[in-house]
Amino acid sequence: MDATYNLNGGFKPTMKRFADLAGPDYFPTPTWATHALMENEKFSGGIWECACGDGAMSRVLESRGNPVRSSDLFDRGFGKAGIDFNTATTPADNIVTNPPYNSAESFVRSGVKLARNKFALLLRLAFLEGANRANTIFAECPPARVWVFSERITFYPAGAVQAGSGTTAYAWFVWDKNAPAQTELKWFQPGYKAKFARAA
Repeated sequence: MDATYNLNGGFKPTMKRFADLAGPDYFPTPTWATHALMENEKFSGGIWECACGDGAMSRVLESRGNPVRSSDLFDRGFGKAGIDFNTATTPADNIVTNPPYNSAESFVRSGVKLARNKFALLLRLAFLEGANRANTIFAECPPARVWVFSERITFYPAGAVQAGSGTTAYAWFVWDKNAPAQTELKWFQPGYKAKFARAA
């Protein structure tokens, strides 16, 4: 086990995302983080959650009234398993997901190609950094909006007791086919974590 998960024998959630250590980069998304996006972005048409995991994000999207298609490369008991988003060819009105960390760049390339309207990825804010991304992704297809969280997100496996706060900054990166090719930086107002705590 990664030593950063424990400090003097205790769980330390503030150092990094608490992964499902038996699985391939699997981090269920806290309910409130998806609600924050949906409260600030309107999606016309259906939504494809293409890395749905156990359905944490899909259930929030469904509760907002949009038709939702859920899939994942792995079978976690929700959605259609065995679908590799990086080789997919079927378009969707909108795509919303929290991608595997090591596949973020390839998800951007696939999502921009497959989404007819909007494509939203939950990513570390540090995704904005890097000369390679500046010269490729952000030069060729910059997001229309970057929604920065004012509250920190902590990721836990399903069923774990949630306590503490993460130290990594996250943001929703939104590509919008109907917006100018210029990135707008925005901030979520504090309070979403408390507002949707009962829905977690």
